[in-house]
Amino acid sequence: MKRVTLLRLALLTSLATGLGTALVAPGGAAAAAEPFTTTTLHFKVLVGPAGNQVCDVVGDVYVPTGASSDDPVPAVLTTNGFGGSKDDQAALGAALASRGYAVLSYSGLGFGGSSCKITLDDPAYDGKAASQLVSYLAGADRIAYLDAAHTQPAPVQSAVELDGPGDPRVGTFGGSYGGGFQFAVASIDHRVDALVPVITWNDLSYSLGPNNTAQTTGVSTSVPGAAKLVWALGFSAIGVTGDLQNQQVPPDLLPCPNFADFVCPALVTAGATGYLQPGDVAKLRGRSVASYLSQITAPTLLVQGERDTLFNLNEAAATYRALQDQGTETKMIWQLGGHSGDGAPGEVSWSDPASGYVSGRVLDWFERYLKDRHSVSTGPEFAYFRDWVDYSGSAAPAYASASTFPVGTARTWRLSGAGDLVTGATPDAPGAQSFLTPGAGLPTRLDEMDVLGSVLGPVPSLVTDLPGTSAAWSTPALAAPLRVAGSPTVRLQVSAPTAALTQLLGPAGELVVFVKVADVAPDGTARLINGLEAPVRVPDVTRPFTVQLPAIVHEFAPGHRLRLVVAGGSVNYRGGALTTPVTIASGSAQTLTLPVVP
Repeated sequence: MKRVTLLRLALLTSLATGLGTALVAPGGAAAAAEPFTTTTLHFKVLVGPAGNQVCDVVGDVYVPTGASSDDPVPAVLTTNGFGGSKDDQAALGAALASRGYAVLSYSGLGFGGSSCKITLDDPAYDGKAASQLVSYLAGADRIAYLDAAHTQPAPVQSAVELDGPGDPRVGTFGGSYGGGFQFAVASIDHRVDALVPVITWNDLSYSLGPNNTAQTTGVSTSVPGAAKLVWALGFSAIGVTGDLQNQQVPPDLLPCPNFADFVCPALVTAGATGYLQPGDVAKLRGRSVASYLSQITAPTLLVQGERDTLFNLNEAAATYRALQDQGTETKMIWQLGGHSGDGAPGEVSWSDPASGYVSGRVLDWFERYLKDRHSVSTGPEFAYFRDWVDYSGSAAPAYASASTFPVGTARTWRLSGAGDLVTGATPDAPGAQSFLTPGAGLPTRLDEMDVLGSVLGPVPSLVTDLPGTSAAWSTPALAAPLRVAGSPTVRLQVSAPTAALTQLLGPAGELVVFVKVADVAPDGTARLINGLEAPVRVPDVTRPFTVQLPAIVHEFAPGHRLRLVVAGGSVNYRGGALTTPVTIASGSAQTLTLPVVP
């Protein structure tokens, strides 16, 4: 989990090494006495729509001692998070090889010594590259070499169990960028037998420019959202400097060093206008499992982080629901650690996987689907970490489990006058709150920046919007704990006469607001929950709209208050272009609904 902390402390040099290692505990490869061998090889892969672009992929092959064509073992294919390398998976490789799996850990295209550009896990590039590594595991020749020039063929791999000629028994594992590759390869290669994508995306256009209303399927929207500024800056810096870190010469400086050509112009335009252009949305969505879910048929264990402002819990939930609906065997875990914060003790241990709740579940998934051990339980359908539960050792006691998803009982509050949230028979008091959204996409608070926040010093998740830039409603002090597990839903109708006119100009004239749920302590200090908020570009301010906030797992303690905030700006997103007056009146149609759990 400490990779995520490293990410936040050194953006330009180690940021994205952590963007996919939230499940990789600190520690290097096993000592020489471990019962496996490790060999570094170079792989010649052909990628691109026509399959004629040659890339060199560097990887480490872990083979258990004694594994052979006469005694073959299943395999796991894994790669790094954004900005990382094959070395990030050394602890995982050692753990699995020690337990009877062959492991191929490789540096993804554009990272860690592997050539070619970063294509954001495009199936035509990263998917094809990984598919050829699957073929290597199946015993194909002329793929693996001892040198980067591909002049010295490596011995054919013969220690991997086959389901049939050319079909290895193989699963995949990886976090963040290393999660996206799994969907990319599984969508074009059904030889993959099991997937474990960790803290990864459903739709990159939502991840980098979310709109939490006007959602059509999953998290995908019909209206562009608000550009995610600081994460986009971090990705750009890592991608552009990646070649220097890997001692490579950038393959092409223009228009976007080390990235697919469209990426840099897309991010620059989004930063200037506040939203992704339709063509860029299509390209990002095309590199997302949301576009090819129907092609994912292998059993999939989704692991997502509660502390994650990059790929929030809603992304995993969208993938889970879609896979379930089409009959793909799928289970989901919400762990504590993600891109925006460390995990909890006892969640992950690769030195002893069974001692960590999540690592144990991963190992069981592979035991069941790669070793055909039908007696091994793969755990509950859905499990989520509760940080209010005390435990020692394994984090298992802190995990609640359920046989279905979503969980909880809906509890609804109405937005009443005098800034109150009321329930039940409590009458709605008349009243309204008004505020201004700042122009030019400016923020209304400077409390915590995604990624960069900790670089500038320890900064709390305080809700400190400038006066006149937000509206808020709060419950009375709670007499009992209020526990939530899932996505808050807000139903709003606003009055914004200026936006009613400017929205006719298109997205640039539409109202942009930021909806968030805060925990207010007895001393009046209000804090966001895991830094999460919901950007909303309202398609039509003359009509009611529904906001699906990022899911949370949180306990509001007795004496605390629940607060709903609607703000005009955010330090982490590009807000609306125009200064806009907004009024929100009280009434039974204005609601906040939470999934409440015991």
